[in-house]
Amino acid sequence: MKRHFINFIFLFLCSNFIFGQFYPKHDEYKHFSIRINNDTINYHIYSKKKLDKVHNFILFIPGSGSKPLFTIKQDGNSTNIASQIPFNLDEIPEKYAFVVVSKKCIPFSVTNKEFKTPKCFFENEGLNYRVWQNDEVIKEIIYKRIKNVKKILTIGHSEGSDVVAKLATINKKITHIGFWSGGGNTQFYDFALFIRKEVSENKIDEKMAKVKMDSLFNEIKNIQADANSITKIWKGNTYRRWSQFSEPAIVNLLKIEQPLFVALGAKDESVPVESGLLIPIEFLNHKKKNLTFKLFPDYDHSFNKVPSNENEDWESHWTAVFKEFLLWVENN
Repeated sequence: MKRHFINFIFLFLCSNFIFGQFYPKHDEYKHFSIRINNDTINYHIYSKKKLDKVHNFILFIPGSGSKPLFTIKQDGNSTNIASQIPFNLDEIPEKYAFVVVSKKCIPFSVTNKEFKTPKCFFENEGLNYRVWQNDEVIKEIIYKRIKNVKKILTIGHSEGSDVVAKLATINKKITHIGFWSGGGNTQFYDFALFIRKEVSENKIDEKMAKVKMDSLFNEIKNIQADANSITKIWKGNTYRRWSQFSEPAIVNLLKIEQPLFVALGAKDESVPVESGLLIPIEFLNHKKKNLTFKLFPDYDHSFNKVPSNENEDWESHWTAVFKEFLLWVENN
């Protein structure tokens, strides 16, 4: 079959697109379910070896949004695949299994149809729910799927970074943490930073900045006054989602004792890098020594190298960051 690979889609505060030249192997995952507390958690494992021959696994926690992990469009002999998983699975070392958890009520994949997000997704969209899902999956893998687990690597990207920060405070079996493209402060603070950046770049004056800032403060007040609403929307997300993800990541990061690898792109337009700079400062203030902090000067939210002129192309460096992370794991 002829395959056109891949249009990766990440959703956080806006969409970012990168293009990869590898097949996502969506048809090579094994699928499992946990039924607990009148709920069902679906998770998926890719492994080059049989699971009884593997003793380590990587848990990837992607960002926000309600898209299936794979959206497949087949037309004659060609297949186009949009994916929420930016990893080239050929680059996963064979000693690791690769794990991803489906969000509530979101299927693993859809083929040749438009997916409409069900109400039950919005009713459960939140930090604590995603932490609970991933914690239960780690526990089941340890007790049912992979014996004698040695290393558990967790990587959270964008919204997933908030999830991995809190998850690591709860599940002590995690050995290494990747916190990628996330901020240290509450997500609301990002919007205040964006307003101030507009001023510093002479895009708006102080009077307009005050209008925007007052509007932001009023919106936050409205969100927290109706924190469980799934019908009221701000910037593409429900009030419930914003309220549920208002917890500053730094609160959880400072509780973590396991080795922590923070990776940020200086040209990130979804999460201002200034918010992420809070992390190394607070780790120094608290005399914590488990942080490795990487700031990539030319990368955006998804670790693409941003062109400096119209003659340059976008370059994906996700795999390069992942390889650097794996090397760090071996040394920590």
